[in-house]
Amino acid sequence: MNDVVQAYIENLTPKVRGILKGSAKLVITGEGSVMLSDTGARAGDEAADVTLLASDAVFRDILSGDQNPVIAFMSRKLKVEGSVQRALKVSAILTG
Repeated sequence: MNDVVQAYIENLTPKVRGILKGSAKLVITGEGSVMLSDTGARAGDEAADVTLLASDAVFRDILSGDQNPVIAFMSRKLKVEGSVQRALKVSAILTG
């Protein structure tokens, strides 16, 4: 596992543990993927209820609040596989 994926796991585990319903996957272009669930974040590439795909820079901007996830989606910086409504719920948890 690379340092970028490890940093996401450390950052996102407290945000999703006991809060996220179902599962989500963040695919960080060129770096790997992170699985999110109510047990926390971990490296992995399994099927999920919703998948969010973006570059490391875009995810970092979303997590810091510098990038609105809806604007990122509409400008095609953030791609969603699965329910867009579900992706919005996941984004709200990540930016909270």
